[in-house]
Amino acid sequence: MNNQQTTQQGGFRAWFSESIIVKLCLIGVLTLLLLIPSNLIENLIVERQARQQDVNDEISDKWSGSQLVEGPILVIPYKTMVNHKDSSGKVSYKEALTNIYILPETLDIVGKAEPQLLHRGIFDAVVYNAKIKVKGKFSALELIKSGINPAMVQWDKAKVDIGLSDLKGLKNNPVIQLDHKDYAVEPDFANLALFTNNLIIQPDLSTHKNTGLDFSFDLDLRGSNALTFLHIGKSTTVKIDGSWGNPKFTGRYLPEQRTISEKAFTATWKMPYFNRPFSQQWTNENSTLEYNAPVKQQTSVKSAAKDATFGVQFILPVDQYQKTMRSGKYSILIIMLTFISLFFTELLNKKKVHLLQYVLIGAAMIIYYTLLLSFSERVGFDIAYLIASIATVALVGTFIATLLKNKKAAMIFVGILTIFYAFIYVIIQLQDLALLFGSVGLFVIVAALMYLSAKIDWNKNPLAEIKE
Repeated sequence: MNNQQTTQQGGFRAWFSESIIVKLCLIGVLTLLLLIPSNLIENLIVERQARQQDVNDEISDKWSGSQLVEGPILVIPYKTMVNHKDSSGKVSYKEALTNIYILPETLDIVGKAEPQLLHRGIFDAVVYNAKIKVKGKFSALELIKSGINPAMVQWDKAKVDIGLSDLKGLKNNPVIQLDHKDYAVEPDFANLALFTNNLIIQPDLSTHKNTGLDFSFDLDLRGSNALTFLHIGKSTTVKIDGSWGNPKFTGRYLPEQRTISEKAFTATWKMPYFNRPFSQQWTNENSTLEYNAPVKQQTSVKSAAKDATFGVQFILPVDQYQKTMRSGKYSILIIMLTFISLFFTELLNKKKVHLLQYVLIGAAMIIYYTLLLSFSERVGFDIAYLIASIATVALVGTFIATLLKNKKAAMIFVGILTIFYAFIYVIIQLQDLALLFGSVGLFVIVAALMYLSAKIDWNKNPLAEIKE
């Protein structure tokens, strides 16, 4: 009886170790288990990317943040009478103060930006110095169309307001020239809330009582990451030159003309007011044109100010974290194809590979991505990919040569693994053709596996013929 049980156990063990189905199932389970460390690697990439963003934010906080140049807007207070009905139904009138907001008829902006890289350890951040010249002319006040009583307009309390998203970036004290007179700007933190940060002048217009005035001013400022503007003129023209070869044009409007070279760019925007979410003139007690806040004014302007912004973002030439993440997305494909290739190599060379050795090869292919991440932070993605790929292919190839004791088979396996990594690298570099190239490549791989499977007589249970 004991001998029979021993024989049955031995037969089961033999079947278990020699069954192709069992071996493939174990390889499949191992591949799925390797998803766990692969996911941990992706979390590590996200963590390092977040660290880079933290450093970028810290440098921007100390240098100056992204700059949004807004305005100018002419603001003129005027008195109006409002009625009030009490509980008894009696109507009374009282005097209230509101504002007239007048936008430029023409707005011309010319800027020169000089971006540079600041380093903090292994991380980089893009900052810039910019000189901006602004000129234009305000629209004439339309009293009849607006229903404004000229006698109620307080010309002596007029204000011209410009906005800047980060005042820390100002390198000079701006002076606004209005109607050929110079006025030094001062911050307004309480009364006016048009923009996030308001810089105003207070000209006395009681002599001329006219709003069709020319204006001009210069800004010498610092910023980081992006330089943007608010489309606020009836006719807005902006021309920006920059010594940066990787600009990204952002916002609702793309430049009408652009020239981009390896180290510089030029972009020009020319926009009428038809697609601008602001009226040319409006009245309200306190309007707000902040970037992320809805415009609180008459029904003619309901959009957010962000719908009228545009500009340029200075992006880093190579984002190694994004490319490393894209490479990590293909880790399960590389591992699966490597295991299948190793399985066919095992059958064709009639040399059994233990499951533990599959585990070690899988571990080497997971560590590949930590090598790629760590080296890319130092030497860039392309060189890091080359280093990590050569190291991993050499390690796995040497291991296979030792296992199979067949240098020719090991070299073939090294060639297959090299093709896999080269295939993934090409897909990462491609954008529009990535799906087409990837689909064709996978089709070729499946065809090769089908060809190899046809070389094996599966009816004879190939694993049973393999000696340890």
